[in-house]
Amino acid sequence: MANVNINFNGKDYLLSCDNGQEEHLIELAEYLNKKFKELKSELGNIGESKLLLISSIKIIDEYYETKKSIDKKKEEFNILSNRFKELKSLVLEYKENKDKEIDKLSSDLNSFKKMVDQNKIEYESMLDKATQSIEEFIEKSSQNKPLQ
Repeated sequence: MANVNINFNGKDYLLSCDNGQEEHLIELAEYLNKKFKELKSELGNIGESKLLLISSIKIIDEYYETKKSIDKKKEEFNILSNRFKELKSLVLEYKENKDKEIDKLSSDLNSFKKMVDQNKIEYESMLDKATQSIEEFIEKSSQNKPLQ
């Protein structure tokens, strides 16, 4: 345990605290002394006990207001966090749907390419047959009738 000399309302007090907490204790005592002096100057000398009680109540009021504000911010944070999680879920679902759509379109495109290639082969085959038929027709025609 560490001992710390504190000055409060013009009087010195020796207080104990855990090792390493000395600076924090001094800071708290200075804050309490400041509040005490402010009230003493506002209210006059109404007695040390009453001023100490009012100072303590004002500090506790500040604490509770700060705590309420922090609790409200935590609640707002939790709401935002939940909304973010919902949004993230929607984004992932949207991405998954778009990935499936892309896969289907890619598959459809590959099927279309195969169909075009097959039609090209069939078209070339038809052209070859038509050309061959025309050539045969011309050849037969020229055999039957001499050129004039």
